[in-house]
Amino acid sequence: MGQVLLLLVVALTVAAVVFGVTVLVTGRDPGLAPVEPDGRAVPLPVSRPLRESDVGDARFDTAPRGYRMSQVDQAMRRAAYDIGYKSELIGVLEAEVTALREGRAADADALRHTREQAAAAAAEQAAGADAPTTAAVPATGADLTVTAAAPEAGDREPTDRPVGSEPA
Repeated sequence: MGQVLLLLVVALTVAAVVFGVTVLVTGRDPGLAPVEPDGRAVPLPVSRPLRESDVGDARFDTAPRGYRMSQVDQAMRRAAYDIGYKSELIGVLEAEVTALREGRAADADALRHTREQAAAAAAEQAAGADAPTTAAVPATGADLTVTAAAPEAGDREPTDRPVGSEPA
């Protein structure tokens, strides 16, 4: 009984080696076929700022070794853009609060006015107008300049839209 089992194992091993060499020599192994997307991807929204729930709800199509890299890269660029924008806005708001706490109401008003101008310029730019992205605040006892960072060409909300088209 033990010899029959040993003979069977040796025969299977030889057959596997012969099959492998044959496939390697003839080149008839097509390899892995490309996997079609499963269609269950849920991208990040492009028409509004991100929320915490948007990141949690994002889903990507699966690929043989994980997720579709292009979808993940696009989502990461979009999240990075939103985080940078919000960090910049927080900095401006903190400067405004600091000015108010220190009793510099004129400086705080100038910062608020500049922040509102930058928001209006961003809204115009999203609508297709070429608005300036830098607004200088007139000095009122302190030299204050607030710059709304213009995104790099590749950093703007990553979407599948053609270059130059803006969201509605």
